[in-house]
Amino acid sequence: MIKAEYIWVDGAKPTRTLRAKTKILPSGTTEMPQWSFDGSSTNQAEGHASDCLLEPAFVAPDPLRGGDHKLVLCEVMNIDGSPHSTNTRALLRKVADRHRDQDPWFGIEQEYTMFKGGRPLGWPEGGYPAPQGPFYCGVGADEVFGREIAEEHMDACIAAGLKLYGINAEVMPGQWEFQIGTAGPLEVADHLVLARYLLYRVGEAHETSVTLHPKPMRGDWNGAGAHTNVSTAAMRTEGGMDVIRAAMAKLEARHEHHIAHYGHGIEQRLTGLHETCSYREFRWGSSDRGASIRIPPATAAEGKGYFEDRRPCANVDPYVVTRLLIETICD
Repeated sequence: MIKAEYIWVDGAKPTRTLRAKTKILPSGTTEMPQWSFDGSSTNQAEGHASDCLLEPAFVAPDPLRGGDHKLVLCEVMNIDGSPHSTNTRALLRKVADRHRDQDPWFGIEQEYTMFKGGRPLGWPEGGYPAPQGPFYCGVGADEVFGREIAEEHMDACIAAGLKLYGINAEVMPGQWEFQIGTAGPLEVADHLVLARYLLYRVGEAHETSVTLHPKPMRGDWNGAGAHTNVSTAAMRTEGGMDVIRAAMAKLEARHEHHIAHYGHGIEQRLTGLHETCSYREFRWGSSDRGASIRIPPATAAEGKGYFEDRRPCANVDPYVVTRLLIETICD
């Protein structure tokens, strides 16, 4: 038998979360069947006529259960088969199809914070750790906390075939980052959602919770973002820097629209301090980690490549951030 873990994004507000349930299928099953769930328990339906459909969209090996067991990422559909109002993947599909000829690529740097006992890992009870500085990419038991979880998560992502290209400890004790990409918009978003699922599951085994809150601890600490690296075919070829400059003007014109959809609590993180540009302004620059958009040194040197949107929060919907960037840059 195959244990198929059906995973979907709920309708919770202000930040949507993941839900999952297991379907037992005959051995050798290759086509994952449609399934259903009670949308009234996930903020996706009223108490009456509450059935919603789960339409399998992306299937990967389940590295936690092993064997032939599967992770089944689903789109949420209405009972008539139309996309549910919370189905942001369906909206991205349309936009991605419209701009397929521009071949947009993405990489997303997902920051997160581990909590245990109501405090981030590595924080002393009733006090505060040393100021941030030695913890970023640190080494040693006095500098890094939660490595076992981060390593197990890395191995799980690799075993699931996800496009993970790195991990590192971040600037606050208990805070880490993993990176997904480079891939097209649907692929990078699907892989990020499954990587988030695996992170939560690995944390369960260690009785450690994981939060994507953009400012998990108030004070003189960096927040948690999902820096999004972007390029189109034209940006990756000769003269690409001119295309990037044109994209900056488009992004500035729609700055407020992006900010409104880049994650709840964004004003707590984008204060203008802690390697951020204020959410109230738009600024871009070469190697400027305090700008809204950073042009990497290799892009500036070669005159082509990609740029990094540093505005998205850790809790951003990956289907939304990729869709907005394509709409703004390519339309």
